[in-house]
Amino acid sequence: MKKLEKLRMTVLLFAVSISISVMAQEKLPFDMPDVQLPAFSQRIVNIKDFGAVGDGVTLNTGAIRDAIDKCAADGGGTVVMPRGLWLTGPITMKSNINLHADKGALIIFSKNHSDYFIGDNARNAVSPINGNELTNIAFTGEGIYDGVGDTWRPAKRDKYTDSQWKEMTATGTLDNNGILWPNGVDPQKDLRPYMVLLNKCKKVLFDGPTFQNSPKFVIVPRTCEDLTIRNCKVLNEWSAQNGDGIDICSCKNVNITNCILNVGDDGICMKSSGKSIQPALQNVVITDCTVYHAHGGFVIGSNTDGGMHNIYVSNCNFMYTDVGLRFKSARDRGGLVDNIFVNGIYMKDIQNEAILFDTYYENKEIGKPEIKTVTDKTPHFCKFKIENVFCNGAKQAIRLAGLPEMPIEDVTFSNITITAKKGYTETYTNNIKQNNVKIIIE
Repeated sequence: MKKLEKLRMTVLLFAVSISISVMAQEKLPFDMPDVQLPAFSQRIVNIKDFGAVGDGVTLNTGAIRDAIDKCAADGGGTVVMPRGLWLTGPITMKSNINLHADKGALIIFSKNHSDYFIGDNARNAVSPINGNELTNIAFTGEGIYDGVGDTWRPAKRDKYTDSQWKEMTATGTLDNNGILWPNGVDPQKDLRPYMVLLNKCKKVLFDGPTFQNSPKFVIVPRTCEDLTIRNCKVLNEWSAQNGDGIDICSCKNVNITNCILNVGDDGICMKSSGKSIQPALQNVVITDCTVYHAHGGFVIGSNTDGGMHNIYVSNCNFMYTDVGLRFKSARDRGGLVDNIFVNGIYMKDIQNEAILFDTYYENKEIGKPEIKTVTDKTPHFCKFKIENVFCNGAKQAIRLAGLPEMPIEDVTFSNITITAKKGYTETYTNNIKQNNVKIIIE
């Protein structure tokens, strides 16, 4: 390997090993452990040395797999994907591997869906990037991963112009009274994979890459600990069905900073499932992120039955999203969500509510006074502190919709200025405080 490349990779590894601790810069309103970053040996492996060809035609699934396997077997290190057009099937990560995509590297996943159904009895598609019960992994570099989601996703009529819809549906059969084009996918089975799915992993770093065009949700860490996502771009068409950007699912000790998202569903979303003694999702810090088109800029839910505790969101911009701050759940999928702090959100042209608490998500019984029995899946939003939020343009400024048997409670709004067509409404709440809240009706 050339000396210049060795020097470049040494600098890269040094940068990965240093924690840019947001917690050190922000005075958090709760005790937050330092998020541990992965550290790697100086071993460097290039996928070209295993036969990979970056011509956009050669399928490199085996070469990339062999490079990762060899590097992991030798004790770990960095697997480099240099400049080129790399066509591949699913990539399965291993512990102690830093997958580094150089600037100029475009990784395109196979359009052949059979590549993602592995094994004779496979019932669910494997995610294009996946890892299970791993420790010490990273995705670095300025390369681009494309999940060819346009070959997977169904399309809804109301998200396309007449000419786009006519061209798209020239082949195939429409469903649901002509408003859904399945695109070869059975919407009842919905076998679309997430683009990046990591399950029960520890010390995980995303730093630099772009992830785009996902079949479903883009980055999905599940039950992970010590997770850092920084300096990344997450892109899906605004029309992408279920095209969430970053979905943090039942994770602990998470730092998300300096990311840009433009997606087809929720932007940065917290999900939590599975009852335990402690909240399944806790200790999350999100700073300096920008969300363009999305169903919500920062989102909690709708799955909250595992509980959430200690979330801090600061210094973020949301533009053109359906909702700005979106907190949603429902009677069949709720749990306790508390100790949530939002400070410094700047928004423009929000299509619906700038701030929304909704405990009737996907449920038409909103506003009905029927009191139901409180269960372990009754949503309970409490102890929210939302301050320094400014929005220029929304359909409604703030809406809180609690349940009669479980009101939304202990929410403080401070230093809020919102320009909207409609002001403030609330149902079934308790102890809602407002300090210097200005709502300007257009």
